[in-house]
Amino acid sequence: MSKVQNYDPDCLFCKIIQGDIPSDKVYEDEVCYAFRDINPQAPTHILVVPKTHVPSCAAVSADNAGLVAHIFTVIARIAADEGLENGWRVVSNVGPDGGQTVPHLHFHILGGKRLSGQMG
Repeated sequence: MSKVQNYDPDCLFCKIIQGDIPSDKVYEDEVCYAFRDINPQAPTHILVVPKTHVPSCAAVSADNAGLVAHIFTVIARIAADEGLENGWRVVSNVGPDGGQTVPHLHFHILGGKRLSGQMG
């Protein structure tokens, strides 16, 4: 595993990426890390996180937007590898009112069944 840039010692996802906390890894490259959610909300529930600590989508800027573009190409690859042929959802929560519980940018891939049309 590679080191997290801007490592936050209090961040759960930084610790997972570093290998300090075990995870069920699905994918890894030099930019991002993907693993299965320990509390899945769908039959397939995978988190994709950048290896650079970015607090949330609110902190995406011109300087780090390439991370997000790369992650979305990885999300499509993971969805295909997981056999999510009938569709899937990508969610990123921002802040406490948005349901964000870990302050590290991450994207949930949800699929494996027909998802509700409701978002909240």
